[in-house]
Amino acid sequence: MQSFVHVYTGDGKGKTTAALGLALRAAGAGWDVFFAQFVKGQPTSELQALERFSDRITVRRFGGSKFVAPGGDAESNRKAEEGLRQCEEAVGSGRYQLVVLDEANVAAALDVVDLERLLRLIDGRPENVELVLTGRWAPRQILDRADLVTEMREVRHYYRQGVSARRGIEN
Repeated sequence: MQSFVHVYTGDGKGKTTAALGLALRAAGAGWDVFFAQFVKGQPTSELQALERFSDRITVRRFGGSKFVAPGGDAESNRKAEEGLRQCEEAVGSGRYQLVVLDEANVAAALDVVDLERLLRLIDGRPENVELVLTGRWAPRQILDRADLVTEMREVRHYYRQGVSARRGIEN
C-alpha cells in the first residue's frame, strides 16, 4: 500500500477534527490507528467518542492541564519525550497503518519536542504507515517532507465575540 505524510496546520479551526475524521475513516476500513495528542491534557468529548473504537484506535495523551510556554517545563518536556518515544514505537511496530501526531507541530515550534527526532520519524517511517501531523506553526522542515499540506485559515470565529469553547463542538 502506498502511504503519505499529511500536515494540517494554520490558525483556523479544524486541524484535530480533520485528523479525527481520517482516524474514524481508517478504523472503518479495518485499519489500526495510533492517535497521539501532544500538549493536550484536558478532558474532551472526542476522547469519549474514541473509546467506542478502542478495538481499532489507540489514543495516548502527552500533555498537562495548563498552557505550554516556549521551551516547555520539566513536566511538559517529559511527557512530550515519552509521546515521541511511543510514536516511534507505533510507527515501527508493524501494527498501525495510520499514526496521528496531534499538535506535534505546536510541540516542535515551542521546542517541547525535538524537531530533528521528529524529522527522523517522518523520514524513517515504513512505506505502509500513513502519518498525520497537526497543529499551528508547522516548521518548514515538516512542510517540506509532507505529501499533503492543508492550511486551515480563520476567516471568522465566534470566539472573537467572547464565545467560550463548547462541549461537543470545540471540546
